Amino acid sequence: MRMQDKQWNAGNDKDIFGVDIHQFMNMDGHANYMEIAEELGISIGEVKKLKKRINRS
Repeated sequence: MRMQDKQWNAGNDKDIFGVDIHQFMNMDGHANYMEIAEELGISIGEVKKLKKRINRS
């Protein structure tokens, strides 16, 4: 069975939620949660979790 592209990329990339961390950090300074979620194709809850993880690092 063939996986969809997003699932395959998420499995191969070591990024959190399949999101490029550098792109997220660039957007974080000037966009709200809704804009980030739409741009990256993730939910608002995942954006909040990602932001928490980055702040803990």
